[in-house]
Amino acid sequence: MATTTDQQQEVVEEEYFDVLTKTGEKAGFSKPRSQVHRDGDYHRAVHVWIFCESTHELLLQKRAECKDSWAGLWDISSAGHISAGDSSLVTARRELHEELGILLPADAFELLHVLLEERLVVENWNSSVTNGGKFINNEFNDVYLESEVSAAKYIPYMEYRSLLEKEDLNMFLTMSTGSMAVQSKCGITHFKSRDLLKRYAVVSLDAELSGLCNEDKEALGLLIKAAKIMDEIFFQQVWPSNPALRDWVEWHAEEPAFNKYKWLYYLVNKSPWSCLDENEAFLTTPDSALKLLPNAMKQTTNWKGFEYKIAFPLGKPAGANFYPPDMDKLEFELWKNSLPEDKKDEAKYKALLTKASDLLTNAGDLTTSSTLKKFLYSRAQSFLSNDYYDSDIAWMDLDSKLDITIGPYEAYEDRIFG
Repeated sequence: MATTTDQQQEVVEEEYFDVLTKTGEKAGFSKPRSQVHRDGDYHRAVHVWIFCESTHELLLQKRAECKDSWAGLWDISSAGHISAGDSSLVTARRELHEELGILLPADAFELLHVLLEERLVVENWNSSVTNGGKFINNEFNDVYLESEVSAAKYIPYMEYRSLLEKEDLNMFLTMSTGSMAVQSKCGITHFKSRDLLKRYAVVSLDAELSGLCNEDKEALGLLIKAAKIMDEIFFQQVWPSNPALRDWVEWHAEEPAFNKYKWLYYLVNKSPWSCLDENEAFLTTPDSALKLLPNAMKQTTNWKGFEYKIAFPLGKPAGANFYPPDMDKLEFELWKNSLPEDKKDEAKYKALLTKASDLLTNAGDLTTSSTLKKFLYSRAQSFLSNDYYDSDIAWMDLDSKLDITIGPYEAYEDRIFG
């Protein structure tokens, strides 16, 4: 018989979930797992699918017999509840690591969509269900592509769909919503990047430099270097893994199977999403996500490991890389208001902005224009202080043959606050 101390310990260690509203917003309080499923509270979980594109196979795992729901049944690659205070992406990484021993960087996970599952499970369906014979599961599932597990195996995708249609409940969890997510991933749209490029006209731009003295020409060279730093910052602002995906696409641009026009169209958009097509992804799945390898990262029968490349969401993130992927407006405001005053204006991209500041300062030392010199010195200081008022005034007063517009002028990428 458990002692009072043991029972207290069990209560302390029970996992807590953030309770959600029917629309998926945080209600502002958390509850123990058992109470959430007893009371039918809305909460959030993650589903991670591992899909082999070359063979069209899904990786399934078999749930341990000790589970309090659906014990001993085959399940999707990895899944788990989001604990109170945790984010969706953190949970997806943790569950995949704990269940299959695979540790991937955050950008390897592609969020397909969020699905609401509302289900009442009765005891005669599965004898391991607790809470007096009822297990109410009102759950928002964040579906990602990419005891705990008693076994793992690959199963052909069409065979899995067939088993779902037959509702073979003795063997599989009925994850029809999840299979739809994988189906959408398999339905790759093959964009013709060459045709997409034809929508843009090629224009040659020549700069008239005859009126510039040698000092101003040398200053111009430094300003071009500073502008390239702004390009790098923009690549990072669009999406966290954008620079890595850019480098990968460039590296494979000359491969016959890849198509160099995808690289050229990437340069136009500076992301895997097409600006002229309402930010629809123009790269295909094989261009990005995962490649299977013969040896597993964890020794499990019939499980093949994989090599990480780069994955990107099919839908362009509304918050770009300005906020965590699952942060909403309210969470941002609460976080911002919790910061000390001396941290609220702390400049991001400090290393890159410091380099740009040095270049502007050096260009200011060279130029013969007094108004340009004033602006370059002022904007160089703005990059370090994050206060742009004085340098904006200096820019409006520019009277120089050599002109430059450089700094945080537009917010189009931010579709949450922008």
